[in-house]
Amino acid sequence: MSATYYVALPFNRGEDGDLAAGEARECQTSAAALREAARMAATSAGAVAFSRSGDPGVGEFEDAKILRIFGETPSLDALIG
Repeated sequence: MSATYYVALPFNRGEDGDLAAGEARECQTSAAALREAARMAATSAGAVAFSRSGDPGVGEFEDAKILRIFGETPSLDALIG
């Protein structure tokens, strides 16, 4: 059964200066993911809100769809792929 998942993902700078993903948080709606990503970006280098559709039962998912980027994040290619 296909479903759409909404996620907020923060990014922080490590000691080496590179951006690394923090702990993702699943949200109920796209609006909630946008709010959560904005909140995360206030205390980190940046964050992204995205959605992903697929069937967790068989492990098949479409590419992520970026809803909005806040602050600094890795390149879009790294986020979508």
